[in-house]
Amino acid sequence: MAIATSDLLPPSSFPHLCATLRHLSSQMAKHGKLQTLAEYLLARSVLEALGVLPVSLAVGAGRILGFIAYASARNLRRTGKRNLELAFPEKSEFERDQILRSCFANLGCQLGVFSKFSIAPASSLLELIDLEGLEHLETARAQGRGVILFTGHLGAWELTSLVLSLRNHPLSFLVRRIDNPRVEQLVDARRTRFGNQTLDKLSAARSMVRILRSGEVLGLLLDLNTLPDEAIFVDFFGIPASTGFMVAKLALRTEAPIIPIFAPWEKKRKKFVVRVEAPVSIECTGNEDEDVRQLTAKLSLIVENQIRSYPDQWLWIHKRWKTRPPGEPSVYQ
Repeated sequence: MAIATSDLLPPSSFPHLCATLRHLSSQMAKHGKLQTLAEYLLARSVLEALGVLPVSLAVGAGRILGFIAYASARNLRRTGKRNLELAFPEKSEFERDQILRSCFANLGCQLGVFSKFSIAPASSLLELIDLEGLEHLETARAQGRGVILFTGHLGAWELTSLVLSLRNHPLSFLVRRIDNPRVEQLVDARRTRFGNQTLDKLSAARSMVRILRSGEVLGLLLDLNTLPDEAIFVDFFGIPASTGFMVAKLALRTEAPIIPIFAPWEKKRKKFVVRVEAPVSIECTGNEDEDVRQLTAKLSLIVENQIRSYPDQWLWIHKRWKTRPPGEPSVYQ
């Protein structure tokens, strides 16, 4: 089975976690080879330190690191506050700040979980996860047309690929390589430990069609700001957002079913719950441009509804509305 991602199915919380590490390491060294080494040593030290702890302690320690990041990463905090103002104008400043603090804590939790990818036995990782709805994926695959799995940067999205590989469904997925090659190597070794394989998103355009035509599974995300030549504008929290159209276009052209998958943390269960949902209904009118727009809007709404259910678990520190329709000013000034 193969999974690809536009910026990440597992393309990871790690690029965003590394932004914090970069902020810290830049205090230690100037730009260039020295900073590259400092970032790598800091990333490896954090992962190895968390990796030797029991899973529950690693997650707890990661949460603390998330709170430290909240206090130190001023620019990311500013972006998060602005995003929350746009998405939840009806909430008080205090409520939005609580959501943002939890967003950083959630990233720290992911760091704690991710640290276990290199050494923890599969059984201990599975103890953190409840998997629901796997039958939807199995039924869709049986149709032989390939399957598009899509998710958003919510909860522990890294686990959406991990849990499937732990359940004997190893994946290949598209990633945006981390700028620091030594950190990328460190992360990639953990992503591929259980048989997964990563593909560079910059050279994988043909691979996506091949994967689907081979009856395999392709995974994509569409909740990040996307460059204009790869996107259309659809509403996200009532605001036009530049959104990747690849999921919709591939589904319409290959007739592959689209299946949502999300991995929120459920406080009552004290577990991440990876939910594989029923396929999304797809309408074809023969007007591809309009069909792509309508389907992309539907998929974006699915992600938005998940975020509304778990507002403290989405990636608010990303500039989701950075690209604006022609003539519109930036919302981040």
